[in-house]
Amino acid sequence: MNKQYKIWGMTCSGCQASVQRKLNELEGVQANVTLETGLVDIQSEKKYTLAELQEQLAPLAHYEIHEVDAEVEQVPVAIADSASSTYVCPMYCEGEEKTYSEKGRCPVCNMHLVPIESLVGNDAHQHRKNTPQPSASNAGKYYCPMMCEGDKVYDTFGSCPVCGMNLEKIPELTLQVVYSCPMHPEVQQDHPGNCPICGMDLLANQTPESGDPVYQDLRKKLWISVAFTLPVFLLAMGDMLPGAPVSRLIAPQTNGWIQLLLTLPVVFYTCRMFFERAWTSFRSWKLNMFSLIGLGAGAAFLYSLLALFFPAVLPQEHTAHHGVPLYFESVCVILTLVLLGQLMEAKAHAKTSSAIKELIKLSPHEAIRIEGAEEKRIAVSAIRVGDLLRVRPGDKVPIDGEITEGGSSVDESMISGEPLPIEKYVGDTVIGGTLNGNHSFIMKAKHIGSNTMLAQIIQLVNDASRSQAPIQKRSDKISSIFVPIVIGAAILTFALWFFAGHEDRFAFAFTNMIAVLIVACPCALGLATPMSVMVGIGKGAKNGILIKNAASFERLQQVDTLVVDKTGTLTEGKPQVSYVHTFDTAKFKEADVLQIAASVNKSSSHPLANAMLQQAKAKSLQLLDVIQFENIAGKGVSGKIFHMQVLLGNRKLLRDHHIALSQTIEQEIAQAEQQGHSVSLLAIDQQCVGMLAVSDEVKASSRDAIAALQQLGISVHMFTGDNEQSAQLVAQKTGIKQVHSSMLPADKLDEVKVLQQQHKVVAMAGDGINDAPALTQADIGIAMGTGTDIAIHSAEITLVKGDLSGVSKAIKLSHQMIQNVKQNLAFAFLYNVIGIPVAAGILYPAFGILMSPMLAAAAMSLSSVSVILNAWRLNRSTLD
Repeated sequence: MNKQYKIWGMTCSGCQASVQRKLNELEGVQANVTLETGLVDIQSEKKYTLAELQEQLAPLAHYEIHEVDAEVEQVPVAIADSASSTYVCPMYCEGEEKTYSEKGRCPVCNMHLVPIESLVGNDAHQHRKNTPQPSASNAGKYYCPMMCEGDKVYDTFGSCPVCGMNLEKIPELTLQVVYSCPMHPEVQQDHPGNCPICGMDLLANQTPESGDPVYQDLRKKLWISVAFTLPVFLLAMGDMLPGAPVSRLIAPQTNGWIQLLLTLPVVFYTCRMFFERAWTSFRSWKLNMFSLIGLGAGAAFLYSLLALFFPAVLPQEHTAHHGVPLYFESVCVILTLVLLGQLMEAKAHAKTSSAIKELIKLSPHEAIRIEGAEEKRIAVSAIRVGDLLRVRPGDKVPIDGEITEGGSSVDESMISGEPLPIEKYVGDTVIGGTLNGNHSFIMKAKHIGSNTMLAQIIQLVNDASRSQAPIQKRSDKISSIFVPIVIGAAILTFALWFFAGHEDRFAFAFTNMIAVLIVACPCALGLATPMSVMVGIGKGAKNGILIKNAASFERLQQVDTLVVDKTGTLTEGKPQVSYVHTFDTAKFKEADVLQIAASVNKSSSHPLANAMLQQAKAKSLQLLDVIQFENIAGKGVSGKIFHMQVLLGNRKLLRDHHIALSQTIEQEIAQAEQQGHSVSLLAIDQQCVGMLAVSDEVKASSRDAIAALQQLGISVHMFTGDNEQSAQLVAQKTGIKQVHSSMLPADKLDEVKVLQQQHKVVAMAGDGINDAPALTQADIGIAMGTGTDIAIHSAEITLVKGDLSGVSKAIKLSHQMIQNVKQNLAFAFLYNVIGIPVAAGILYPAFGILMSPMLAAAAMSLSSVSVILNAWRLNRSTLD
């Protein structure tokens, strides 16, 4: 049995875990529940009926299992007249007020609509209703990045009540624009118009972006924490310098009180959240890094308070040689280091919001609507389906629609990734946000709001970033094992010494127990990963590899599949003249053909024209004067140079002017097109005299870079919006075997998901707007530094030089970093393996040795220094 079912009633990861655990209790069943889709895949040798599965879930009360395509109204409910029911989406994609009069599917999530009566009083319905869904309507609200409560959102910034993590802000999905008068700034409105005071046109101004509250709050707290931690550290460790300068200036008792006062803001303000998270982890028994931080730092702080206020309570063995032991400096340093790590993580989390903001800026904020004989400037948000809109030369297409009059060349590189514009005529579809060429046309609006292509790309980027499960950090995994061991060791230490019959057995047992907790404080363990990551990121930057966060850096060494875009990643990303051919060698040389073509093109804005102008400039050719210039939409250009009538363009242009092409010329054209070139034909005085082949050249480094990646055992796939022929030609030149062509942004995203479903660890390298959703969905997004800002914001790693060889270097660096982290963890654990037994007093019966505060501080410092020195060894590693 291998079948998929739909689960109703799940709203959070706890629901998911409960359902999955309950179904897996059935004999021979392997169930995998997906929270986002509400689907469960069940594999079993024995065939279970739907009733048996529902019976298994019965103890959980409010979960129901159904066939995937079953109508929910099949479930027995009390409905007076189902034929006259009002229908709703059970996921409430458009809010619970949105209803439908007929059966069908939800236009947002495509689920079957169900009678509203079938959900009244249903626990699952109530559970779902009380959990708001993150969508465009929730923009500006906050959610937990760990998705502890599913899609639940909050109105204000704070910490997750389940895991204690900082809540993240859901970005705005629309451009916020205010129209104001340049002469009278106080005049403001949300749509175009005229100033009522002076009559001037109101200008659009984007509303200022508010900063990330998470990052700003953590940055403020970090600086405060550093300001208090530095003096505490100097007061505590200053006597390790020759002459013990601190003790000569400040009495030990006074020193201790100053340290306490300086530690209080760190513990109770800047880093209080870590203790709250630790308490949450112990309360739910989901131990993580904060459990270890809270336990160690809390024990050190409480012990230091005890030693400062009641030094006589401590056993003489702990105070005889070095005075009262205080650990305030350890508390401050550890908490401040953790706070620094949280700040870096908050900075990394802002990448998706930045990418979405860049995408939103692509959408024009106003349009020209045709109303009878008049043309009126309106906000894009005021466009309705069926409106006729004027698109002027150089303007962005305001919305998705269809050309009804005129034609032009439109730059659709934001969708296809290809640099060459596409000729559009009456009946052709145009996409909002794309750039019109040098002709005006009239279009009819067909899709508005969230149904436009650009809005869908924005939503894809947002959904992809939110659907990725956070990478479980190594320190959390270690903590889940290490924390119980430390607690067990501390309790065992207390019990053994309490029953050992020492003179002051309670104080002695309690002191040794606290010593175990203090010595286990994760200073070296906390430094093990961030130090290696910091050095590795610095080394990457020196090699042109910008790494945004530690999680992606760590994940990179697991990559086994690389997806690359073609244009701008494997190729240069801009058209260049590959070669020039003359058909009339007696009259025109190749240089003449290029000179004339560039001259007639100097008034054109077409990308092919720019390629010819650049080539003529590189050849130091002087441009000739042109008169009677004409830009012929979709065909080419014409003009008169001296006595010559010049035509430059495609076959259609020459055919319209009754210029015949010989068989030899046709063969030359066909051969150039088979090689992936775009061909422009030059005709002078009704005779075709030459052609120019323009193409996007493959980068010189691409083939070697692909070969290096394949030697690392990485499978390379090419995803491109270009046609099959061009894609295969580039693949042959670079040695890529897996090629996918004619792909839209959603196609690239879906194909990345397919690879991930095959348990591949996928890295995606791209440079365009159309790559942004796939870059976000991939396990690791790698952007070319020569590409768009949106691609760079969507990726975790940026190659400054735009060279694919940086990918293999980044992967090698990740391997070296992980190896270094493992060595650091070995140092940290060796310290704990030795330190904990000594702190527990294992040497006291035989040798009378207890771990003094100075020895503990020295051991902790030594372990930290060893970690730091080992991390710096990464700088000497080679990447070539």
